[in-house]
Amino acid sequence: MALSTTDSGATHSLLNTSEDAAALSRLGKWLPTLLSLIAGMVDLISYLTLGNIFTAHITGNLVVIAALIVRGGKMNVAQVLAIPVFILAVSATWLLARASGRRGPGLARLLLLIQFLLLAGVLIFSVITNPAANPHGLLAGIAVMIAVSAMACQFALLRLALPVAPSTAVMTGNLTNTVLSYLDTLPRSEPLIAGDADRLRRSLHLLVGFFVGCVVAAAAVSLLGEWAWSFPVGLAGVAVILR
Repeated sequence: MALSTTDSGATHSLLNTSEDAAALSRLGKWLPTLLSLIAGMVDLISYLTLGNIFTAHITGNLVVIAALIVRGGKMNVAQVLAIPVFILAVSATWLLARASGRRGPGLARLLLLIQFLLLAGVLIFSVITNPAANPHGLLAGIAVMIAVSAMACQFALLRLALPVAPSTAVMTGNLTNTVLSYLDTLPRSEPLIAGDADRLRRSLHLLVGFFVGCVVAAAAVSLLGEWAWSFPVGLAGVAVILR
């Protein structure tokens, strides 16, 4: 008995949904850890070379700005601009996702490519202009905005394409999850949260990934200067290839 056009379309839709779910599951196993490595590298490189600005931790910039407002001191304009630029970059990523009509793995591929291009832009711009020579100057500010946009794209990627994935930069939350999950796995401990072992593993991977990214980036800045940006660019390229 032949399938009608409607039945065939429904079957194709179900197959696509199943394939997308499987692809999302595979992405969720390795992509957050890789992105946490990238976030750690970008945050550390920008902090050391671009005027002590956190490009992956907007919270840190808010704290510094609040302290300067109350206690006084010279404020880095780029640190203030990083907040609205982050908002605009997240909004632009959302608009692009809507316009593309993609979801799940397809959307993840697109946004990973955009993140790679933005980080490659930071690398090229930094190598050509050497913004670290004047961390509070215009060129450093431009580099910061590009890096902030790359991180905004990464965070939007996780919320839009992998909504169940943990944050790759909010290490306070990941550390809390790690401690609670570990305590719930102890003998004679009644689990308070389901999936403790899996949550412990994922949180540890993110914590270690972010910390390793920071350590590698610090060494890269000391040894390579502006070329340290090639490390997060290389990892972003790997994410695009492996997606």
